[in-house]
Amino acid sequence: MSFNRNIIELIGEEQSIGSPQMPVREDAFVMNDDMKIELIENHFTEIMRVLGLNLNDDSLSGTPHRVAKMYVKEIFGGLNPANKPDATLFENKYRYNEMLIEKDITLYSFCEHHFLPIIGKVQVAYFPNGKVIGLSKINRLVQYYASRPQVQERLTGQIADGLKEALQTNDIAVMIDAEHLCVRSRGIKDTHSSTHTASYSGKFKDEKLQMKFIALTNNCK
Repeated sequence: MSFNRNIIELIGEEQSIGSPQMPVREDAFVMNDDMKIELIENHFTEIMRVLGLNLNDDSLSGTPHRVAKMYVKEIFGGLNPANKPDATLFENKYRYNEMLIEKDITLYSFCEHHFLPIIGKVQVAYFPNGKVIGLSKINRLVQYYASRPQVQERLTGQIADGLKEALQTNDIAVMIDAEHLCVRSRGIKDTHSSTHTASYSGKFKDEKLQMKFIALTNNCK
C-alpha cells in the first residue's frame, strides 16, 4: 500500500459506522440463485448490446452467463445469509490471554457506487474470552462480509460485529487499508492514495492498546 493515504480514523463503535446493515430489500432471498443468474444474464446481454458489442463473437457469447454466475455465486455471495461461515470455537487450553493478531488478510470487495473493485488488507486482533477460533475462520468471515457491494466504513463495522458474535467477546480491533478502483481508474484517477478505516471496542478503547496493535501489525513482516 502507498504511504500517501486518505486517512479515516474511526475509533469506537459509536463513531465508526452507525448502522452496519446492508440496504437490501425484504424479499432479497425469495428468488433462488438459478433464477437470479438467468435474469442477470438476460439484463447483461442487453447492456452489452446497447454498448454495441457483437454477442455472436465466440469471445463474447458466453460473457453474460459468466458475469451473472460470478455476481451471484462469487463476488456478491456474501449478500446471502445462508453463505455465512460457521465459526467453531475451541477451548483455550493453553490459557493464552494476550492479544491475538491475524494480519494482512487479503481483501477483495466491490464499491456499491460504481461496482468497481476495492483491494486491500485487513488486520484483526482480539483477546480470547475463554475460547479461541480457528484462524482460517477469521479470514472466511472477512471474505463473507467483503463479498457484497460495499462502502469501506460499513465493511469495517460488519467485520467487527461479526467477530464479536463469533468470538463472544467485545475485545475486537479491525483495521482496513484499501485501494478503490473507482478512485484509481475513473474520475480523479489518483493511483497513489488508499483509504484507512478502523474499529476499536472493548479493551481496544485504550489508546495504548490501539498503538500496540498498530505497531505489531506494522512490524511483524
